[in-house]
Amino acid sequence: MSVASEYLQLQRESTEDMVRQHAPLVRRIAYHLMGRLPSSVDVDDLVQAGMIGLLEAARNYATDRSASFETYAGIRIRGAMLDELRKTDWTPRSVHRKLREVTEVVRQIENETGADATDAEVVRRLGISSQEYHQILADATSARLLSLTAPDDDEGGSALDVADQEGLEPQDRVEQEGMREALIESIGGLPEREQMVMSLYYEQELNLKEIGAVLGVTESRVCQIHGQALVRLRARMSGWRDGADNAVRGRKGARF
Repeated sequence: MSVASEYLQLQRESTEDMVRQHAPLVRRIAYHLMGRLPSSVDVDDLVQAGMIGLLEAARNYATDRSASFETYAGIRIRGAMLDELRKTDWTPRSVHRKLREVTEVVRQIENETGADATDAEVVRRLGISSQEYHQILADATSARLLSLTAPDDDEGGSALDVADQEGLEPQDRVEQEGMREALIESIGGLPEREQMVMSLYYEQELNLKEIGAVLGVTESRVCQIHGQALVRLRARMSGWRDGADNAVRGRKGARF
């Protein structure tokens, strides 16, 4: 066997070992995502997509990366699952529309008052009942459509997509870093309970029922708080998004 063949054989074995060792990570991420998806979504479809993401991560991972393989693989696995979900958008257009309306009202109120928009203010401005408002917040939690940085007419994306920066152009990496910094700042400005829910869900990977036990509230209340946080972040990130869009248009104009 030639040196090249031996190297390729070792590389294949290393890839297979990483996939085998981290296969449980795929199921853990899949079931965590299922906590905010409807029962019509098949967890096995997520697992299958996640395994493809894990395989790609194992093939592309380099040991000189600053992030551990588990961190890197987690990003690729979650991204593969979200891509699979985007192929079949089950969310009614009415849900997209209502979420955009709530987000815009939250943005308007917070710009006018300089303070966190309250449920009562949003409900009054929208002219809807508290029950309907809470249902919209629940939809914000279960729907994958609520991208923090996509344009308002974009019905794809997820609540907290994390881009893999490998392969991005230098300017795109700068923009991604700018988005991350803006997001961190926006999360830091959330009301305390909303910050807590975001931390427990996205960092500690607790499900809504577990978070409810920590906070001493019902699972449905956690769902509402989570939805409030997502809508508030979407509203606050709109300023960053508009600035980024203007910068892109400026660069394109400078080319001519």
